[in-house]
Amino acid sequence: MSGLPAAIVVPTLGRPGLRRLMEALVEGSGPPPAAVIVVDDRRGAGAPIDVAPLRAAGWHARVVGGRGAGPAAARNIGWRLAGAPWIAFLDDDVVPSPTWRADLAADLTGLAPEVHGSQGRIAVPLPRDRRPTDWERNVAGLRDARWATADMAYRRSALAAAGGFDERFPRAYREDADLALRVMAAGGGLVRGRRLVEHPPGPAGPWTSVRLQRGNADDPLMDALHGPAGPWTSVRLQRGNADDPLMDALHGRGWRDRAGAPRGRRRAHVATSAAAVLAAAAAARGHRRVAAAAGLTWTAATADFAWRRIAPGPRTPREVAAMVATSAAIPPAATWHALRGLRGCRGLLADRVRAPRPRPPAAPRPRAVLLDRDGTLVVDVPYNGDPARVRPMPGAAEAVDRLRREGVPTAVVSNQSGVARGFIGDGQVAAVNRRVEDLLGDLGPWLICPHAPEDGCACRKPRPGLVIRAARALGVAPAECVVIGDIGADVDAARSAGARAVLVPTPRTRAEEVAAAPLVAPDLPAAVELVLGAPR
Repeated sequence: MSGLPAAIVVPTLGRPGLRRLMEALVEGSGPPPAAVIVVDDRRGAGAPIDVAPLRAAGWHARVVGGRGAGPAAARNIGWRLAGAPWIAFLDDDVVPSPTWRADLAADLTGLAPEVHGSQGRIAVPLPRDRRPTDWERNVAGLRDARWATADMAYRRSALAAAGGFDERFPRAYREDADLALRVMAAGGGLVRGRRLVEHPPGPAGPWTSVRLQRGNADDPLMDALHGPAGPWTSVRLQRGNADDPLMDALHGRGWRDRAGAPRGRRRAHVATSAAAVLAAAAAARGHRRVAAAAGLTWTAATADFAWRRIAPGPRTPREVAAMVATSAAIPPAATWHALRGLRGCRGLLADRVRAPRPRPPAAPRPRAVLLDRDGTLVVDVPYNGDPARVRPMPGAAEAVDRLRREGVPTAVVSNQSGVARGFIGDGQVAAVNRRVEDLLGDLGPWLICPHAPEDGCACRKPRPGLVIRAARALGVAPAECVVIGDIGADVDAARSAGARAVLVPTPRTRAEEVAAAPLVAPDLPAAVELVLGAPR
């Protein structure tokens, strides 16, 4: 059996989960990896890391020492020692599925050159005999995490071009989002694969939840490398908030949309902390009414925050007590570390402010607009192969004409799985496309994916292949494009390619797709106005 075209890199602090990970890798099916590199990132002395299960299987496995500088630095040590064309990063507390190696091989085989990364799926087992705790619900957020290095593979050439992980992120927090944004900005696409790892919630003390209040569903995984934490150590680990100002400085304030990072509760935490400070200051100066008002505000905000965490259950006395206590501790901890991070990167932020550049509009003007066909340009007729059934969407002609007058080139990116399913032929697709241009005029290059979802191609939206190819055909970078479509797959394809997206919902657009979209317009003309520079 030929081996995987990938080396596996695992940073570790020597936790028990590492052996479970190695055993699961060896026991599973699929080709062996090119190498397994375990980076021991412990600062103090400890028992030697034992990779006997890997060597017993005949694999090339080695343990190398880290610098105790955090997971970003540890991963950089690992991938730079590996010579394989792909580097698969795993965290030491995940359990690969029995088919993980075979699935990784399938995920990486045949990917287009413009695809630079592949993410695995993360499952979080929750208890069936009771409601999950607040800690378990936080860890379950990993199911929807984007580009999390619990299971993320990158081309080695893409890592080299990006300079690897930014070691200014010393914690297991935001360093993976930062790398993904830089790879996408350079024109590399990121896709989701089929392989699966399991991330058990693990034990947690009552204060563990404090360190998870960072406004990002990836946090439980990002915190994994810090190891067990005592009650007040977990409050100290709230320091991850210090990394968000660095992300603002490096990527601009729109980075959360591009990285799929939730907004969190930072503003609410700041307001709650401010109320507490005001109450204390007013009481010290004898302003009783002000102190009472501020104290009531703090009490109400803390009670609301606590109830939001208590309400889902399981509402045991211990859980309720922990939620009440940590809900009081989280806002000041989050605020303190956010302010500390802001101070730490004030030089970078000042450089951005001082740089002599015009103030950009809220929605920068794109160099190209990529349009979905069915449901966006024309009325969606499933598997339509008849040009006579083509009907433009309301306002489509007006919107396309506006783009032409403004000199913005366009292309069409469209999934046509009916070809693979045998419902329509390539000639029928071409005939329908010609009819669309008869009605709307020249639309530029047509990029069509004829594959079915189960084919696993790199071009079918939500994968980025069509967007990257369309940008290349127009001679622009994906980051300079805006994709306009009517479903979440259009938005996800744009994000994976590093482009912006505008969703124009139709009756078939799901509510969750609308909620997740960074920008939403009521119709195509409004979407065009939006991308040409109108305020958000």
